[in-house]
Amino acid sequence: MKLTILGGGGFRVPLVYRALLADHEPGRVTRVTLHDLDEQRLTAIRRVLAEQAEGVPDAPVVDTTTDLDEAIREADFVFSAIRVHGLEGRVIDERVALAQGVLGQETVGAGGIAYGLRTLPVALHIAERVAVLAPQAWVINFTNPAGMVTEAMSRHLGDRVIGICDSPAGLGKRVARALGVEPREVRLDYAGLNHLGWLRRAVVDGVDRLPGLLADDTLINSLEEGKLFGTDWIRTLGAIPNEYLHYYYFGREGVAATKGAAQTRGSFLLDQQRRFYATVAGCDTPALPAWQATLLERETTYMAENRDAAGAGDRDEEDLESGGYEQIALALMRAIALDQRANLILNIRNRGTLAGLDENAVIEVPCTVGAGGPRPNAADPLPDHAAALVASVKAVERAVIEAAVTGSRQAALRAFAVHPLVDSVAVARRLLDEYQNQLPQLGYLS
Repeated sequence: MKLTILGGGGFRVPLVYRALLADHEPGRVTRVTLHDLDEQRLTAIRRVLAEQAEGVPDAPVVDTTTDLDEAIREADFVFSAIRVHGLEGRVIDERVALAQGVLGQETVGAGGIAYGLRTLPVALHIAERVAVLAPQAWVINFTNPAGMVTEAMSRHLGDRVIGICDSPAGLGKRVARALGVEPREVRLDYAGLNHLGWLRRAVVDGVDRLPGLLADDTLINSLEEGKLFGTDWIRTLGAIPNEYLHYYYFGREGVAATKGAAQTRGSFLLDQQRRFYATVAGCDTPALPAWQATLLERETTYMAENRDAAGAGDRDEEDLESGGYEQIALALMRAIALDQRANLILNIRNRGTLAGLDENAVIEVPCTVGAGGPRPNAADPLPDHAAALVASVKAVERAVIEAAVTGSRQAALRAFAVHPLVDSVAVARRLLDEYQNQLPQLGYLS
């Protein structure tokens, strides 16, 4: 089975390959094609993968290419993890937004809109090429903003594009740990959009254990989310919010913390990855240890500004372990390829699952996966406050998709202006003007 990874020179690709190396079952991935536009990054990551594969006799064969069509042909699965304009673009997303006093995080607020505007045209082109060259393939999208990108690609691929994210799975693991059970023993009722969802029930042996968890200060505070949001707010919601909702519920604090940080998250990652790729460029430097050390530093500092704003302290050691999106991707591929039933929280088309959204709106909900792909499990309606926020953000996503498809600058302006974290049409105009000034990829907007 062939897996193509778009963005194959990306830093997290070795996580995917590590998961593949641990899979020795029949029907597994035997060939991995890495595609990237940067040959130096491809070479560096291929070195890491080669060192990972040492001593593994049945390791999947790895090849690399800068030709998109070559990468896609004959693929059974296409994993999309591209980053248009690299981390340099993320730094621009953050700094332009912060200069206007609003959030610049790469998937949330103004930064997420800018990222989407330059990413969607590329993602749509990829979807078109997959539909022509590998119509049998399934596309697994991890490109951010994941829900928005998945919905745009579904215009060409229908249900054969599936978005994945490790945030809900990470939340589920933390809840299971707090309850003293294995993650597989907990059935999660989770609903919303990517980076905008709520855990509403945690059922163990037919009993919802979430009310008991919410009533226990010690258990709540054992969670990353408890430290971020506080016990009172979580109890007020009656649900555990995805960690990214901190940007909405504590927006002013988040902006202040980011402004006060020595550098933005994008700037930190840009500096870190430049060092990493420069280090492994020399063939005399072991690539795998350099990658492992960089990964640990990256995970340790994840959402550091938000934790500082909330007084949450350092991340728990358990949250630094592997088993995130790469395990979700592997479980998803095996469920489809081998018809092995799996229950996963995925980004798929609504199909009537959540009231108030049309059937083509991509949502993030628990799904049952088999050979026919994922099917969403039945879900209760969201409470009014959550439904209103979801509808508002979905309107923004739709406006960004409209702008990418039509080239409409008016649609792009509307996306900025109506986002809940951008409180001014004047600010929205300044944001769009400055993003167009600094991001040549937005030249298509007129």
